[in-house]
Amino acid sequence: MKFEDSEFFNSIKHYKLQMPFGKFYLCEKFFISELNEGIHFDWNMIETVMAELISFYGKDAQLGYIPNRVNSYSVNPNHWNKVDKEFNMIIASAIVIYNHMTLMNATLEKRFFKKSLKRCDSLTQAITWISNIKELKSERVF
Repeated sequence: MKFEDSEFFNSIKHYKLQMPFGKFYLCEKFFISELNEGIHFDWNMIETVMAELISFYGKDAQLGYIPNRVNSYSVNPNHWNKVDKEFNMIIASAIVIYNHMTLMNATLEKRFFKKSLKRCDSLTQAITWISNIKELKSERVF
């Protein structure tokens, strides 16, 4: 389910960032990505998004990340470590999976991400889990 079609769209304060390769919803303590069908989310795209995140949240922000994989796309799993090393903003991730292929990709990515990464069956599960990460739990986000 897309974020805009979810129960959270009207209840969680967010800023929608529309990029040529996907949509990003910047919430108070986490952000959600919904990348376009068939793209390869490469390092240049990642740097563009990270620059927007720094501009919005500040360079010292600590955020949860929810890749809502409503579309099929590819990403280099090694980029998890590179993002962590260069930006150190993402403290945990909850990947929303919709089929066996996204489950397999998320399982592979879990091996590369050195922080907490949960594979979720729904956007509701992902938002609930990321909202309860102790580092983000200073106040309720929905």
